[in-house]
Amino acid sequence: MLRTLLLAAPLGVALLGAASGAYPASGAMDPGMGMGTPAMISRKAFEGYYDGHKDTYLNTDVSDKAQARAMRINYAPALKAVPLGSAPEIYLVEGKTARGQLAVFGSEPGEPTYSPIWKETMLSWKASASPVLITSDTQIDRLETQGVLSERATSIRLNCPIVKVGRAD
Repeated sequence: MLRTLLLAAPLGVALLGAASGAYPASGAMDPGMGMGTPAMISRKAFEGYYDGHKDTYLNTDVSDKAQARAMRINYAPALKAVPLGSAPEIYLVEGKTARGQLAVFGSEPGEPTYSPIWKETMLSWKASASPVLITSDTQIDRLETQGVLSERATSIRLNCPIVKVGRAD
């Protein structure tokens, strides 16, 4: 019996080793993760501001049919099920703007409030105001308090994952 165990042990170790080779080591990421072989595609990316620096994002889906058509992205009515209170804000300036104005994010990857699903909030300058470049949600709050900028909440959700976080200058 002992002799059988001693002969079978190396075989068992070999089988375990072979089986473990079929799976990535603990914590390792399989690039396909069961999704198939990854491929590269070309897609337009945009920049938006967060706390004074630029982040790069994709604009893939929106919960509003007219916007989907205008932006040439996917209409995703299921996004309407995302509670507005759980989505950070993406601020878009309509009407007159400062030169170089981009979208402004209320969060970014690495923060507990980050989500790629955003609630769209529209900003507009008061008629008497001179637009300045808006680069942070804190600045938006300050400009609203000064009475030169107004905010209009919408019920529109956008799927815009930030794919590259910039750095503050």
